[in-house]
Amino acid sequence: MKEPAGKGVDRPTDLPDTMDVLIVGAGPAGIIQAAQLSRYPGISTRIIDSRPGRLEVGRADGLWARSSETFQAYGFFDRINAEAHRLVDVHFWGPDPEDPSRIMRGVRAEDPPSGVSEFPFLIVNQARVIDYFAEYAERGPARITPDYGYEFLELEVDESQEHPVKVLLRDPQGRERTVRAKYVIGNDGARSRVRDCTDIEVEKDPSAHAWAVMDVLAETDFPDIRQKCGILSDKHGSILLIPREGGFLFRFYVSLGDIDDSNREQLRATTVEEAAERANQILHPYSIDVKEVTWFSVYEVRHTVAKKFDDVPVDRVGSQDPRVFIAGDACHTHSAKAGQGMNVSMQDGWNLAWKLGQVLEGRSDPSLLATYSAERQQIAENLIAFDKEWSSMMSKRPEELDDPQDVGRFYADNAEFPNGFATQYPASSIVGQDTHQHLAAGFPIGKRFHSAPVRRVADTSPRELGHLFEADGRWRLYAFADQDGSAVRELSEWLEGSEDSPVRRFTPQGTDLNSVFDAKVIYQQPYTEIELADVPSLFLPKVGPYALTDREEVFAADQDADIFDLRQVDRSGALVIQRPDMYVAHVLPLSAREEITEFFAQNMVVPAT
Repeated sequence: MKEPAGKGVDRPTDLPDTMDVLIVGAGPAGIIQAAQLSRYPGISTRIIDSRPGRLEVGRADGLWARSSETFQAYGFFDRINAEAHRLVDVHFWGPDPEDPSRIMRGVRAEDPPSGVSEFPFLIVNQARVIDYFAEYAERGPARITPDYGYEFLELEVDESQEHPVKVLLRDPQGRERTVRAKYVIGNDGARSRVRDCTDIEVEKDPSAHAWAVMDVLAETDFPDIRQKCGILSDKHGSILLIPREGGFLFRFYVSLGDIDDSNREQLRATTVEEAAERANQILHPYSIDVKEVTWFSVYEVRHTVAKKFDDVPVDRVGSQDPRVFIAGDACHTHSAKAGQGMNVSMQDGWNLAWKLGQVLEGRSDPSLLATYSAERQQIAENLIAFDKEWSSMMSKRPEELDDPQDVGRFYADNAEFPNGFATQYPASSIVGQDTHQHLAAGFPIGKRFHSAPVRRVADTSPRELGHLFEADGRWRLYAFADQDGSAVRELSEWLEGSEDSPVRRFTPQGTDLNSVFDAKVIYQQPYTEIELADVPSLFLPKVGPYALTDREEVFAADQDADIFDLRQVDRSGALVIQRPDMYVAHVLPLSAREEITEFFAQNMVVPAT
């Protein structure tokens, strides 16, 4: 990853008495919050965790393509990819129609499907994911590292104070300690104490299903042992198979059936031997000979979702700004079958962290923070609905399905959802209306920015446009040029020179032109026909202490894979605005002026001089 700009800040060794943001929990949601907020050296952020030290072995390990995109934005995708097990397909097995006692391979599906993302599905231990984000946070300008051994006890909010949230902790020596923060985020799991200290209600599904999960080294004749598989037998239940890193280890999720008070004790007492025997029954005519079990657990799936993700009562939304937030498992719990826990938690954390950064830096009004719960709570609802249907299908007996292969077809037809790409945020202060969506149909407003190949003009090198995004808190302005370049030139001159331009209004005096808005231009012509001397100065900003020209913001369409065709960008040109968390905020014509001014006036404030 890149070294951070500047020398960073001196970080107090001991947990201070006051801070801007206190992050409770250093799991996936919390650590990405720390990583994002590390880009704001003027903000005091601390992250605590009750564990005595870093997580050494995590249980979550499936990372969908959207998470891989996120790793790219934080600069460590190549490194984590090198140590991961990479999955390309998912295979579904069901009863053989001619002999239902035997399973046979049915639907094979690309995972993710072609065209959805150029990034893969990875298998990497959760502890390693946390390590990479922790490294990023430690190297960021704010130099954030976890404070281990601190247990959260309770909190209360008093708006009369400069740091309104009073937090009671127990320190590593067992002593109680009080600190104050402007904002607190609870990433402290399904039994969240932070959530319990607010009036946030949780909806719980009364039904539950039991599964045995085990990581094993085994000898087997099952042909797809190194593939992700959903396996449904005729009479003995189902298995979700996940190969692990290293070439030999794999994970079995073995269905044990519905669980309630009448059988909970019995199912929870399931032994490794009983789970392995059931796995062999499901796999018939194939078998596994378990040599070693590195981890085994029996758990029950119960769907829960918080009604809000912050401490503002429903009847006061819009009139009160939040001070306390929850993320990850504190907001939603579900099965591991769709592999969404760690993936969705990271997106929760990122969504909130950049907004806190904008508010505390003075770039946005505190009302921006209400969009976190508004956006992510609906995503959690959608996740629970998908997971209920998917878990139900994985738990059904063949006779309960019209066709046993319906399981595979359902997964293939809905693959965009588990891969993390079905998220589409509705219109708000940070998501525009779709009035001009037709100008760039391949960049749906409210969905993540879908990369495509381009050629960088300065060095003629091929690049993926979306891969150039950095999680640095800046907005992106992608100007897709018109055919003769006149409209994009007029737009750039307005953005750079007009008092109504967000670039002029919201970029602090004395900072680089691209410190808040990173503007890039993409021409339709081959790179050989573009002269940098003719490119508007907005796209050749002077940066750094020596005001050196940045020549890496000018691109041309790749003539073998034209981004204008791939992403259905109108040849009259378009402006695509991207949020600091990679989501498309707006699509506007190059002639837009008032619409640009009005959009950013909704979500940004003029910096103090």
